[in-house]
Formats: sequence, C-alpha cells, structure tokens
Amino acid sequence: MCQRSVYLSHCKGNRQDHFRCPWSSALTEKPDDLIDWKTFTETRNLLGAGFVRILGYFREDGTKSVAAIEEALRLKDSAKLVIPAHTLKGESWQFGADKLALLAEEIEMAARHYVEIQIDPSELVEKIVRLRPVFEATLSALESEASPLVERRPVSFGQRNALGGMSYG
Repeated sequence: MCQRSVYLSHCKGNRQDHFRCPWSSALTEKPDDLIDWKTFTETRNLLGAGFVRILGYFREDGTKSVAAIEEALRLKDSAKLVIPAHTLKGESWQFGADKLALLAEEIEMAARHYVEIQIDPSELVEKIVRLRPVFEATLSALESEASPLVERRPVSFGQRNALGGMSYG
C-alpha cells in the first residue's frame, strides 16, 4: 500500500492535489504527460544547431542537480536543496519539461520554507524519491525527439551498410 495517507497527514494543505505515489514509475507515463511539445519546439527552433549541445548540458546539469538534491536529503540539509532544485526547475521550463519543473519547484519552495522555519526536509522524501525517475523519463523523451534513431538493417560480413561504409561483423 502507498504511503500517501501518511504523507498527506504531514502536508497540511501544501499542494496535495498534485501528489502522486513516489513508488509508481514515471517511466510508464507517456512523453506527452511529461513534455509541453510546443515549448520544446520553440526552444529547438530558437537554438537551432546548438540545440543538441544545450540538451547535453541539461543532461549533465540535471544529473548533478538530482544527485545534489538526494545528497541534501541524506544530510537533512534544507538549505542545500534550494539551489539545485531551482536550477533544475529553470532548465526544465526552458525545454518544456513541465512535470519535472513543477516537481522541482515544489521541492524548492518547500526547502525555502523549511530553511526559514529551521527544520530538516524529511517531509520531502516522497517528492525527492520521484525526482530521479521523472528526470530520467523526461530526458529520454527529450532526447528521443531531438535525435530519433535511424532504423538500421543488419548487414553481413563484408557488405556495405546503409551509410556506404564496410561492415565487418
């Protein structure tokens, strides 16, 4: 059974309607549930040839931000949650990764509040547990759309492949 009822009893009205069980996999969600494709297309058009490079930076920065958020939770340090959650939120909005941006925003806002009232971020466990799967599913959807795989035919030893090069294996 999900820990939602336990979590909600601690939230006391903090955007409970957006909570989903952290143990349900984000990987089963459709990319349309994760990405605002209009924003994605606008960003891709704006960045042009640099889009794939910038998406690579998003991968690197996002991976670091998620790891920093998880580490801050382990350290029970609310202040160390704020900057990586803020960074992840901003970069996610730019690519149309709305679901990830909203989750990062919820973590950031709660962490800022916890810093003010000087408590540890234990109540954010469920959201932070969801963060990595949502980030990975989002990144997969973005990268799939940015550079779809070309279906390649298997070739035999010594035959030319679809690109004109020799294949030896």
